[in-house]
Amino acid sequence: MERKLVNTTEMFAKAQAEGYTIGAFNVNNMEALQAVIEACEEEQSPVIIQASTGAIKYAGIEYFMAMMGAALETSTVPIACHLDHGPDLETIKKVIDAGFSSVMIDGSHHPLEENIRVTKEAVEYAHSKGVTIEAELGRLAGVEDDIDVSAEDSSYTDPQEAKRFVEETGCDSLAIAIGTSHGAFKFTTEPQLSFDILAEIRELLPENFPLVLHGASSVYPELVAKCNDNGGAIPPSMGVPNEMLTFAAQNGVCKVNTDTDLRFAMTGGIREVFANSPAEFDPRKYCGPAREAMKAIVKQKIAVFGSANKA
Repeated sequence: MERKLVNTTEMFAKAQAEGYTIGAFNVNNMEALQAVIEACEEEQSPVIIQASTGAIKYAGIEYFMAMMGAALETSTVPIACHLDHGPDLETIKKVIDAGFSSVMIDGSHHPLEENIRVTKEAVEYAHSKGVTIEAELGRLAGVEDDIDVSAEDSSYTDPQEAKRFVEETGCDSLAIAIGTSHGAFKFTTEPQLSFDILAEIRELLPENFPLVLHGASSVYPELVAKCNDNGGAIPPSMGVPNEMLTFAAQNGVCKVNTDTDLRFAMTGGIREVFANSPAEFDPRKYCGPAREAMKAIVKQKIAVFGSANKA
């Protein structure tokens, strides 16, 4: 029987019931996808493979879906294919028609009423195709791919607005803003997340409604150091500590997005080869170590999220 991508309905229900979260890993190329799938297969963890609009433009939708087909053929774990930060209904329709099993419509930059309107439109189309849909309320600061939000323009999710938003849109999951941010430079002092807001949102939403954290990479110091020790120039960076992610996983967050940590792992792996072997020009000799570095990070995240042996 041919394996197929799954949507996130059963994934999230199981995660909520058993108190873990599912890693949603952004990939841009073959090596990144291989790293994520191999790690999840070895740990028997369900996984959400994410592509931003930038990743789709970079790889091409046809190539990307062909790689997803290969991932299904070479693994046994449940895999959802998710659009990260879909900007409009046209993009949502394009990726659903191409075979994505889950999508995000990001109307967070709109006023509440407009966000509700565009999300409802996306929900109607996605549900007609059996695809689950994530929405966002509140704005995360930071820069990543097509996302660029200043600290002044960021805002935490209002719990009362979240209640109304979920009721009126019919979205399947909601990305909330409680202090995380996109990109590498999340905190300048000790990391703080507003878990009181998370608790209030959980209280107001339907029981076990799936919540999502974006901008939740940990920006491990050893990964930054590996880049800088091998010719990089990355300023001091700070991300979300593992213990905060574990707490979120045990308190209603069933999807955590990870992108920056994979970028650091890949870049550090490549830089190390170039620094140690400056005459190297075989892509397999530097993309291979980069793939292994990303795989190690995915396994570490699976341990933090508690999703091992949950496939």
